[in-house]
Amino acid sequence: MKPTSDQIRAARATHRWDQADLTEQSGVSLATVKRLKKMNGIVKANRVTIQAIRRAFEETGIKFIPENGGEPGVRLKNES
Repeated sequence: MKPTSDQIRAARATHRWDQADLTEQSGVSLATVKRLKKMNGIVKANRVTIQAIRRAFEETGIKFIPENGGEPGVRLKNES
């Protein structure tokens, strides 16, 4: 599942990460993070970039939720 720009913004907000934090955690350039922020809907980026961003969030407890009768979203993983 490719994340939407809204999901990336929500995940950043959950961790209180700014764009520089996402760059540091994912290894994706700041210019790319800024470009993705401006998009609407599913992000358009190469597979490696999307995987790096998802991995950065998923390794820190974020779960991307697909559309299931509503809009796609994010939530913190239940670690119990």
